[in-house]
Amino acid sequence: MSDGTAPDLTDLLADSPSNWGKWGPDDEVGSLNYLGPEQVVAAASLISSGKVFTLQRLIGDPKGDPVWPGRTPATRTQILDESSWDGADAPQFPGGLHYADDKIDAFLQGSTQYDALGHVWYGGQLYNGFDARTTVGGMDKASVEPIAQRGVVGRAVLLDMARFRGKDTLDSAETYTHEDLVACAEAQGVELRKRDILLIRTNYLQLFLELGDKFYEGFCEPGLVYSPELVQWFADMEIPNLVTDTIANEVTIDPENGVALVLHNALMRNLGIAFTEICDLEALAADCAEDGRYELFYAAAPLKVAKGSGSPVNPLVVK
Repeated sequence: MSDGTAPDLTDLLADSPSNWGKWGPDDEVGSLNYLGPEQVVAAASLISSGKVFTLQRLIGDPKGDPVWPGRTPATRTQILDESSWDGADAPQFPGGLHYADDKIDAFLQGSTQYDALGHVWYGGQLYNGFDARTTVGGMDKASVEPIAQRGVVGRAVLLDMARFRGKDTLDSAETYTHEDLVACAEAQGVELRKRDILLIRTNYLQLFLELGDKFYEGFCEPGLVYSPELVQWFADMEIPNLVTDTIANEVTIDPENGVALVLHNALMRNLGIAFTEICDLEALAADCAEDGRYELFYAAAPLKVAKGSGSPVNPLVVK
């Protein structure tokens, strides 16, 4: 912007398409409504080899867990193990049972996860027009629970942007558009169809493993970049779910307008598109590159967390 300030989202997205009310005033799952029985059955027909890929990154990875700046990685604490029975005051069970027990302290969005549709907002309203005050003390509306209750199953297409651009990883702040997604699909020989779940690989989090804490210096992830045309394309394609291997699914700060996470608002808050983040797409991408098959059966169900703004998930892809 000429005066060095970022525009307000209310102004920037004033004419942006919206799905509010499309599935009724009480809807809390948004564009996931596009995935009905017809889409599930069609996706199941893609299974041929029976290969299964899990997309969750390891929680408590010895090499570190990438998280959004300001969040802390999950901490696992051992509560009971064999040493618990070393003392005279050890718990006793008939028959001599011993067992291990542990717990984790974690941000619900501190690992591979689904956002609740009410996770972000502007102008005092969440997805579907719910009042932002309904977030006070917990998400009374548009929480992750309705997504967890229904589950997500459909045809997915892997778009390997890193390989498409001939890179090991995309660079910080590197952007791509919906036109790039279409070009990537064409190069891979796969058709993008309405109601496809989009899986986008950047391999950017490899840099977290290589750089450690330096990864967060000048933090700006690569990803999709806002334009009215991109938002309209997502609306026209009826995309239900955007899945990536980055922490926030889009370029962190828009290079054109300076606004943070525009697409979280344009796509999730306005269109109700589910966002899935911090996925591990490496094994899947290698297999797709080997056999040339990029259309996939996808299934996921985040944890059923009452009033949660997000939830860990371990999505499954079957080929």
